[in-house]
Amino acid sequence: MSNNIGKNKELGNFLKSRREKIRPSQVGLPDNGRRRTPGLRREEVAVLAGIGTTWYTWLEQGRQISVSDSVLASVARALLLDSHETAYIFELAQLKQEKKLEAVVKADTMYQNFLDSLNYSPATMIDKYWNVIAWNKAAETVFINFADIDIVERNILKLMFTNEEYQSRFANWEKKAKRMLAVFRAECADTVNDIWLKKFIGDLEVKSTAFAKWWQLYDVAAEKEIRKIINHPQVGKLSFEHTVFLTPENNFKIYINTPEKATDTVDKMKILLN
Repeated sequence: MSNNIGKNKELGNFLKSRREKIRPSQVGLPDNGRRRTPGLRREEVAVLAGIGTTWYTWLEQGRQISVSDSVLASVARALLLDSHETAYIFELAQLKQEKKLEAVVKADTMYQNFLDSLNYSPATMIDKYWNVIAWNKAAETVFINFADIDIVERNILKLMFTNEEYQSRFANWEKKAKRMLAVFRAECADTVNDIWLKKFIGDLEVKSTAFAKWWQLYDVAAEKEIRKIINHPQVGKLSFEHTVFLTPENNFKIYINTPEKATDTVDKMKILLN
């Protein structure tokens, strides 16, 4: 209970601080400069959010009141909160925010430079839909030349189930594909109603009988692959230590496959890349 009280108070203080930073003109209200306090009034926020003034006042006061996700989202819009601020108030209110995924076409130059610096470690960056948005020379040499693939097809889950060249790289493809699908389902738990996602899954069910069959198993798994074995048509077996990093501002994934020590993988990578 004390933890809830503390979060309610923090939520109220945060909302108050943001309310006081907004100029009336920013939300289409007259700004005559005669206000006794900075920012918006509580009743103005309530009107903008479509809620009662008393209820919003209680929210700022940190009272123990029931808050729905839709109402809190309305408050966030009224206060012009950005995505990070909105996520923060949902966390304080102990509510689950419905996420809206956005496909990204290209990664920031900073990330591309980082991937390019990993000479013999195949590395890729994917967005929240698992679209490949960046990769290095090692990745296109070991897995597939992503640049030759149409951008709407450049998705690692789709490639895993529909592209024979990509599939052929994986030792024990069936096990890897099932595992990848289980991780994908787990990560989609809070975006099951996303329009893009529904269409993506529907298309894959048509294009891949394996996907259609295994998707109905409802298996879920965490991202924890440690070792990846690749069968390359030119140099044979490649062994990598597989690590995953999340970018802090958008939770994009960076996959890095480091040549496993005590194997000849580095030597083979040098042959492929030089």
